[in-house]
Amino acid sequence: MSIGKGEPWGEPWSLPPDAEVWGPDADLATHARDNPGTTIRFHPDASSDLARAVGLRAGADDPDAIQPEPPAETTRIPVDALEMADGNLAVNAVVVGTAPDGIQWRTRPEALEVVVDGRTVFSGNATTVLIANGEFVHGADAVPRGHPGDGRIEVQVYAMERSHRRGMRLRLGRGTHVPHPEITQASGRRVEVHVSPRSLALVCDGAVRGEVSNLAVTVRPSAFFLVV
Repeated sequence: MSIGKGEPWGEPWSLPPDAEVWGPDADLATHARDNPGTTIRFHPDASSDLARAVGLRAGADDPDAIQPEPPAETTRIPVDALEMADGNLAVNAVVVGTAPDGIQWRTRPEALEVVVDGRTVFSGNATTVLIANGEFVHGADAVPRGHPGDGRIEVQVYAMERSHRRGMRLRLGRGTHVPHPEITQASGRRVEVHVSPRSLALVCDGAVRGEVSNLAVTVRPSAFFLVV
């Protein structure tokens, strides 16, 4: 049910949602994991990057506040999710290592391999693997071609020279940091990351999930629906 190039995204919708979710992207991901295929009205907090991608107003994070009446007819859009081997989901992005906006001169690269749909797209030292469903990370337009309803995962591997990192961060907000010869980009349906000999931090939708040395992420097309 994922959209193809040039196809409209979503359908007119006038029925009440199955659920309403308040808070960050990680809370939305938990609800989508526990209720596959559900239709949700999402009230994102200010940290939500998925909200930016789908055009929702962030900051409506208080379920006890008086909410405006929703319009009589809205649009329901299918949204993909990133599924990990343990069954957990992310709705916007998974970061292995340091998020792009946090890469500093002193950030240490690690030896790693990234495999997309069975093909090795990167093997070497890097600070960051960004696995994205959406377009934004920490409010920056990190993945300009990311679309949370196209049935694909966008991948970026950051192997920046120290002297180039500040310039990358300055361009990150506008999405003009790519293309770049030190940022490998790929797209597919399954991503594997292998780090050796150390492990790297794992962050899913902005929530720290410990460290990993091996990670597999698969796209789950139309994992849930949003009323927008």
